[in-house]
Amino acid sequence: MNIIVTGADGFIGSHLTEMLVAQGYQVKALSQYNSFNNWGWLEEIDCKDKIEVLTGDIRDPHYCKFITRDVDIVFHLAALIAIPYSYVAPDSYVDTNIKGTLNICQAAKENGNIRVIHTSTSEVYGTAQYVPIDENHPFQPQSPYSATKIAADAMAMSYYNAFDLPVTVVRPFNTYGPRQSARAIIPTIITQIANGVKEIKLGEVTPTRDFSFVEDTCRGFVALAECNEAIGQTVNIGSNFEISIEDTINIIKELMNSDVQFILDENRIRPAKSEVFRLLCDNSKIKKLTGFKPQVDIREGLQRTIDWFVRSDNLKKYKSEIYNV
Repeated sequence: MNIIVTGADGFIGSHLTEMLVAQGYQVKALSQYNSFNNWGWLEEIDCKDKIEVLTGDIRDPHYCKFITRDVDIVFHLAALIAIPYSYVAPDSYVDTNIKGTLNICQAAKENGNIRVIHTSTSEVYGTAQYVPIDENHPFQPQSPYSATKIAADAMAMSYYNAFDLPVTVVRPFNTYGPRQSARAIIPTIITQIANGVKEIKLGEVTPTRDFSFVEDTCRGFVALAECNEAIGQTVNIGSNFEISIEDTINIIKELMNSDVQFILDENRIRPAKSEVFRLLCDNSKIKKLTGFKPQVDIREGLQRTIDWFVRSDNLKKYKSEIYNV
């Protein structure tokens, strides 16, 4: 089958591209256009010579229609994702996350009702009102980012209801692993410890998360794309395992044999009503639909992530001395 992955130059997208190629799919990989001809994390993958790299922008509806011709499935991962940046540049998130999703869905419709696997996020749920969080949990837009993802999910599903576009909304919980951006907590801790920092400034560490290793998340994407029963459905991908940020960073500290001290920095604490304090995934729906089960536990996943980040050629790509938003 012919596949296009939007956001293929990003963290999850690059891993998904590798997995699809390994499973025999013909893959087009969309990287956001820039005049440096830099393809993001696609520059690092071993199967670069087996994919067709496209450069462009999902904010352009004409381009979206052009790139989705003659494909069977669109994995739509392209998005702006950093929560703190959405506080200062919310309009960018509307353009990319909502309008970009509209452009992809309209292009898929006009090009013959192509299957669309649309990427959501557990952030749409906000702080858990009950746990584990299933797909019927209420939405809570606790940041401009999450608000635009709620709207993007609704836009995608409207094309299923109004036009019979074969859409599946895939809702990953907190994915981590090699190549994750430095704005996330796990790369932030690993890169600073690896660079010899003795005191690390952090925001709130009491929130809990449901972390999934990136390979597990990608397995979930592929399983849902191969499942016709998932059309018209919204489906969580998560581990059904809850751990606090504090416990997570202490495991990293232990695995890296570090004596680093963690220091509370008031400037890094999100606005009180914006912080998502608890996330725990109910993954029973994806198990029922596809038989999917996570394969990598938190300690193994963190060790594999550490092993990748501490390699000098990878570590030098991260500016650990800068607070990334």
